[in-house]
Amino acid sequence: MEINIPERHEYLKGEIVLMAGGTPNHNRIAGNLYANLNLACKHKPYDIFIADQRLWIPEKRIATYLDVLLVSGELQLQKGRKDTITNPLMIAEVLSVSTRNYDKDEKFAAYRTISSFQEYLLIDQYTNHVEHYYKTAPTSWVFSEYDNLGDIISFHSFALQISLAELYDKVKFS
Repeated sequence: MEINIPERHEYLKGEIVLMAGGTPNHNRIAGNLYANLNLACKHKPYDIFIADQRLWIPEKRIATYLDVLLVSGELQLQKGRKDTITNPLMIAEVLSVSTRNYDKDEKFAAYRTISSFQEYLLIDQYTNHVEHYYKTAPTSWVFSEYDNLGDIISFHSFALQISLAELYDKVKFS
């Protein structure tokens, strides 16, 4: 169904749920992160995807979209599909009022069932605020948060540092 229609849907445990569209700030932030990742990962064994890329979470039976995804090494796809990734290393979500709680709780719990998943970035689109989680052991995660444009986020599973000023470039808060 997804291949032949313009809307995006999530598949959550047997239910098909229509997804809302994004705001200009949402798109600026996701684009800024994607651009920085793409530049930093040129000629390295990583693939970076944005917005329309679907992820399959087999243990939870969820097919979902995310804002930015980074894969290390060979891309793995859901069996029988050519459009659904199964091996993210890093996932980033730009938070909205309607998705904030889901992204922080249920979706993050689902992502943690994926063995390749190592880092999670939650980026607020209404104020300068980023939450960063990285995995240190199978059931242990370290949490950091950033609020100042001069703050630098250092990723742990691949070589990249990015400032909040870069993430929030051209973002206008109302």
